[in-house]
Amino acid sequence: MPLDKYKIAELRKEINFSDTLKGEHLLFHTTWGLFSPRAIDQGTRMLLEYLDVRSDDRAIDLGCGYGPLGLTIARLAPQGECLLVDKDFVAVEYAAKNAALNNISNVSVQLSDGLKHIGKQSFTLAITNLPAKTSNEHYYLFFQDIYDHLEPGGRFYVVVISGLRNFIKRAFTEVFGNHKKLKQGKSYTVAMAIKE
Repeated sequence: MPLDKYKIAELRKEINFSDTLKGEHLLFHTTWGLFSPRAIDQGTRMLLEYLDVRSDDRAIDLGCGYGPLGLTIARLAPQGECLLVDKDFVAVEYAAKNAALNNISNVSVQLSDGLKHIGKQSFTLAITNLPAKTSNEHYYLFFQDIYDHLEPGGRFYVVVISGLRNFIKRAFTEVFGNHKKLKQGKSYTVAMAIKE
């Protein structure tokens, strides 16, 4: 039996909520089809808890979704900037909308498959809430591209499902030459690497 027209009309409405992330109060507009559209997910919260942001960081948020990580970083780096990228045009649209909604001007939002479409920009900080469902080969390409775009001393933070933590340790060690596990929880693990 199909849903009635009222329920469908309700589902088509934008989802709006607010949250405080690392002390920054932010408003979010989202929609169905984006990752965790009704609230900030546990992995994002855990990554932010262990993330060190410098006031002048030039950061990139890979797979930004509607923008919670990148917008928080931009607020914490008032002398820096943050590039938010996603391969989903709906995510890019909502990330840009949320940047405007929160009056955050030190951000740019771009459609890109990983780092493939961002040119020769370099960063001091890269972050991602890593998708669980992709191939190891794709992860290695992704990590190498991040390494190539980080400046010396640049930091790369990830949050992953805990089942991937050993792979992340191995891959980070191979690509970056180092790996540091910052937090391992029941469901998620936060790790980082530094471009030396």
